[in-house]
Amino acid sequence: MAEGQIDFWFTMGSTYSYLSVMRLADVESFHGVRFRWRPFHLLLILQEMNHVPFADKPMKTRYMWRDIERRAAMYGLPVKLPAPYPVKQSVTANLVAIVGMREGWGADFVRAAYRRWMQNGEETGSEPNVSSSLRDIGQEPGRIIALANTSAANDALLSETDAARHLGIFGSPTFAVGQELFWGDDRLGDAISWLKYGAVRRT
Repeated sequence: MAEGQIDFWFTMGSTYSYLSVMRLADVESFHGVRFRWRPFHLLLILQEMNHVPFADKPMKTRYMWRDIERRAAMYGLPVKLPAPYPVKQSVTANLVAIVGMREGWGADFVRAAYRRWMQNGEETGSEPNVSSSLRDIGQEPGRIIALANTSAANDALLSETDAARHLGIFGSPTFAVGQELFWGDDRLGDAISWLKYGAVRRT
């Protein structure tokens, strides 16, 4: 692991990842740490676990939306909930993000796509979210979508998913400091503490 780096594992169909995606740049600057953004296909891992976290659990889903609403307010992030969920084409968004990470604009795309999903109600991975998010960051949708549909992009996403599986990751967002895992947006502070001190310290 590079010095001062935390791996940020996320999948584009994760609602709670919005809370991390929209504030990581500020967190990175404030704490003097670097995040390596790593999109992966969480659905494959959840299917292997025979686990569907919210889609078939209406009471838990209601709690999820209220929880995200409360925490977004704490961070000063706008939300318009409930947003479209579950996401039907998260793999498409993940593939575009994979292409973006390789070309250097991935984090910008992820922020734009989440903004349109959680603030405007445009389902991530579907249209108009994908094309509009790409235009928002100055990328040409036709070129990027074509690249996202290649075997190279799919292989890269599967490779990242295999890496996540090997680490024992089962949810999004997850922050990894080497082999040490911190699951959930509310564990981001713990991950930063571990990176700096090798332990979770009370603040």
